[in-house]
Parts: sequence; C-alpha cells; structure tokens
Amino acid sequence: MTSRPDLHVPFEALPNPRGGSVRLAEMALTDALHAFLRQGETAAALKRAIAALHSAGWLPAQRFAEALALVAPLGDESDANRARIADAIAVFGAAVERHNLRELSCSTVLFDHYRGLHALLAAHTRVAPVSYDDLALASRAIAPATLRGIASERLTRVRAHYEEALLGLLRGAAGESADAFTRLDACLADLRGPDPYDFWRLASSTVRALRERARRHAAQSDDADQNAVYEADAKRLYARFNLVLADQAHALSYAPRSLVRATLALLWRDFALYGAGPEDADHVDVLRDYGLTVAWHVAATPASEAAWEEGAAQASDEASRDAATRDLGVLRVNAAAYEDFLQSAETSIDTLVERGTQANETGTVDEAAALSAANASHRLGAAACALGLGHVALLADTLGLAWRRVAHHGEAHADGAEGATRGLDAAVPERAAQMLRSMLHQAAAGIAPSEGRGSIVALTAMIERPLPVAR
Repeated sequence: MTSRPDLHVPFEALPNPRGGSVRLAEMALTDALHAFLRQGETAAALKRAIAALHSAGWLPAQRFAEALALVAPLGDESDANRARIADAIAVFGAAVERHNLRELSCSTVLFDHYRGLHALLAAHTRVAPVSYDDLALASRAIAPATLRGIASERLTRVRAHYEEALLGLLRGAAGESADAFTRLDACLADLRGPDPYDFWRLASSTVRALRERARRHAAQSDDADQNAVYEADAKRLYARFNLVLADQAHALSYAPRSLVRATLALLWRDFALYGAGPEDADHVDVLRDYGLTVAWHVAATPASEAAWEEGAAQASDEASRDAATRDLGVLRVNAAAYEDFLQSAETSIDTLVERGTQANETGTVDEAAALSAANASHRLGAAACALGLGHVALLADTLGLAWRRVAHHGEAHADGAEGATRGLDAAVPERAAQMLRSMLHQAAAGIAPSEGRGSIVALTAMIERPLPVAR
C-alpha cells in the first residue's frame, strides 16, 4: 500500500496486508524522492534504503535501489532524465510499501524502470545490458537444463519442421499464427525427454503459459497492447529455441544458462504476480522443480480483484492502526501473522532436519523422502515470503530445489546406494536445514534472522553441478 495518495502509480500484484514492512526503507525512499525533487542530495537516503532492504533479505529490491543510487546524480543533466528518475523512485517506493516480495521481484513495471535507469547509465559508462531475470531471479540458483541425445536423422527432420513453422510465425499474417503455434508446439513435444530438467519441458511450458495468459487476458480486457506483449514474448522465445536446436545437433548436453534463466523468469512472471489456478497445475509443477513457488489465487476476474484490493487496503489500514506488531531487525511484522508463521514453520523444519540427518547418516535417500523434504521446504519458503522474511525464504527455496534435484536424479535413476548419491554431498542439505532452524529460532526470539549465505553458496554449487546426460 502506498502512504502517498497523491501519487498515482501503477501496480500489478495484489497487496499483502499481512506482510512485513521495512519502514526504514520506506521512509528513506520518501526522503530520497523529496530531496531529488528539491534538487538536493539523495545519496544518504538511498544508502539507508539499500542497507535496510539487504538486512530484510529483499534482494531484488536492494538491486533496484542500488541502480537508483548510481543514476540519481544524472538527474541534473536534463529535464527528461529528472522526470524518469523521479518517476522510478516514486513507483519503487510505492511497490516497497505494498509488502509483496513477488511483485518486487517480478513486476514488469519495475523492470521497465530498472532497464531505463541502466540506459541512463550506459550513456556514461560501460554497463552490461540488463534482462528481466536480473531482477526476477536475483540471487537464485538455477538448475542446469539438459538436452538429451536424439538420433541425427530424427533431429534433422524435427529441425526442418520447426524452422518452417517458425518462418510462418514470424513472416505470416497475425491470423495465421495459431497454426504455426500448433506446429511449433508439436515439435517441442517431439523433442521433450523424460528428465524433469529436460530443456524442452521448460520451453514448452513457458510458451504455452504465455499464450494461455494472453487468451485469458483477452477474455477479460480489451487491452490489445498487453495481448501483443504476451505474443511477442512467445515469438522471441520460439526464435531463440531454434538456436538451441543447433546446439543439440552439435551434441551439447545442456541448454545455455542465460536462456534457461530468461525462459524460467517468463514462466514465473505472471504466476508470481497474479497467482495460479487449478488449470495451471502443470506449469506450477515445472516451477517447483526449479525452486519457485506461487500462490493459488482466488481473484480471477477484474471485479473480484478490485474487491480484494479494497478489502486489502482496509485490512492494511486496520492492521497498522490496531494490530500488535513485532520487530525483527528492520522488518516489522503483524503479530498474528508472525505467530501463524512460526507454528506452520515448526512442522516443515522438523521434516527438513530429519531428512537431512537421515541422508547424511546413511548416504542414501529415496525419491519419496526427497520430494517430501522439497515440499516441506517450499511450504516454508512460501510462508516466509508472505511474511517478508527474505533471507529465510531464499534459503528455504534453494534447499527445496536441492532436494528436488536429489529426488529426480537420485536413487530412482541409479543402481544401488553408491549411484543413488551421485552428485550429492549429503551433508550439504543437512547443514542447510540446521541453518534454517537456527534462523527460525532467531525469528522466534525476536531477532532478525541471519543471511544464511554460506548454506546458499553450498546448495547452489550442489544444484548447478552438471550431471551426466545420456546421449
């Protein structure tokens, strides 16, 4: 929620009235905007915001604030620069006040501002181009996406069909795109292998999700521009997938990491912002296999979303006025939400510690046990995200991804105990679970949870380690 009713700023995700607030960052961003509009010094205020966001674990928001700090001095160059930077500070400040961590990661409005800030920087220094996943997947581990071996004759035939359909999509009239999409999807289905981390599984799910979102949006809105955005995103991905076919023909075992990140971020984008429905279960399964969680939405129409927005605004006002709060470092949380979180987290963390200890002691873990641990970790991560505990949420999501990697590439795909643990240092998830328990104990004691950076680094190395691919 924004405390500045005079500012008309766009939003995408529903507000999170029970989410924790980083008041130091909110006040610092308000101070920075006032100082910037007065042509005053913004560095100190933005530095306070960066420190507070980092302490809370709101890492994508921290990255945005760091870009603001770099760009703010360029506001003196022209009125256009000044207007762009002021607008970015206002929109970002309003988003921070909405307490929705998924919006801060995946908002396309925020990313457009982030890209605009980097464009201003690029006029003065050499900076790398930014992509959507730079914010959406900030600090997250990415599992390698595999390319299975396919007989050269078959792959050549599929490539020819794919390129023919792709040319029809890119050069044909808008009304002819449906047939091209169908033909391209058939090629992706033919390429897909049994590995849950097969690249073509992720690719197929993403382009289908984009087109499904476009159809739903068209049924609920007359915004032709937004529908065109979804279709353009899908077309760009289909074109980039053609390059992966060439890699597969040259016997490469893994898809380019940058493309995996970009594809995964686009799949997560709308589900993170708007939630998922029962019809999206297959897409949500793909996201879970890559360590990303979503909320199951109940607001499926513009009218119901407006009603939810109004109710959430009222709930937020009542919470800030009447409800008891707890301070966990820079994060201020609703006391009732805090107690609910601690109760739900207790069961999840017990499961995680038990599974981690068992795996470390025996050196083996079966698929069902690993999936149980992954699901417990994902529940904990989602609950921590809703409360605003960014560091806890990131570690829990990363641990969940590690357990899913074990489940999919462990005993179910190996011969004997020795093969069951290939690529797995069983001590890593155990130490991470113990670290999570320590962080929860800190939260229960009213202390800001630590970062858990060492555990995330160890889990990331485990997750991103390539495994042998059958060719």
